[in-house]
Amino acid sequence: MMSLVRLLGFTTLTCGCVTGKYREIATHREVTYVEEKGRDCVHNAHRRNHTLAPARFGASSAPLPIAQAG
Repeated sequence: MMSLVRLLGFTTLTCGCVTGKYREIATHREVTYVEEKGRDCVHNAHRRNHTLAPARFGASSAPLPIAQAG
């Protein structure tokens, strides 16, 4: 099932991966996807077109800085 999402912004992680942060229109849930895997990234969880899971045991992830248009 597809859901409509709104792009909130992109950021480049220190490992070189580019992520996109989206908000689902119906639920207002925010989701972070790996758009491009960094060439030298060693993180197995960073897979292109997959979500980044929040930290385990209910801890929230760090806020994602949003890229601003110049």
